[in-house]
Amino acid sequence: MFIQTESTPNPATFKFLPGQEVLGLGTADFPNADAAHGSPLARRLFQISGVTGVFLGSDFITVTKADEVEWQHMKPEILGGIMEHFQSGAPVIEGEADAGHAAHDGPDAEIVSQIKQLLDSRVRPAVAQDGGDITFHGFERGVVYLTMKGACAGCPSSTMTLKMGIENLLRHYIPEVTEVRPVAV
Repeated sequence: MFIQTESTPNPATFKFLPGQEVLGLGTADFPNADAAHGSPLARRLFQISGVTGVFLGSDFITVTKADEVEWQHMKPEILGGIMEHFQSGAPVIEGEADAGHAAHDGPDAEIVSQIKQLLDSRVRPAVAQDGGDITFHGFERGVVYLTMKGACAGCPSSTMTLKMGIENLLRHYIPEVTEVRPVAV
């Protein structure tokens, strides 16, 4: 098994590509070890000293590290953990992966549907390239609330991505959108 690695815009997060499907559809975000109870792979990676977050995508795994640890010391152990997991035949996740967007009913349902469609077609594929995901959390009085996951969570350029990229895109196509804000998880 050959696992490729890629840096992400977030210096605390690295992207690992095992060359095979990880989740297929959906994503799974484990911002800490306590959240990893549903994923044998995430639990294995959290056993590595310095791992502070694990995010699983369709064909990639992003790992976030503590500031005081260097990647050159962690990468071999992470690569070994990923390889051992896939060779063991254990499932990546027990149960269902997160479908992504929060549900939203009510008078803004049509606007929310447009927002989700733009996120799915234009935003999510781009941020997946950087090892993360951005999902719809809510819409209220013109403000779109988004949840940032994986490499996007805590990324120094995430504010720029939200304001200059996603906000401008949504405002261009959906006049009812006035602002985009991140939601702390």
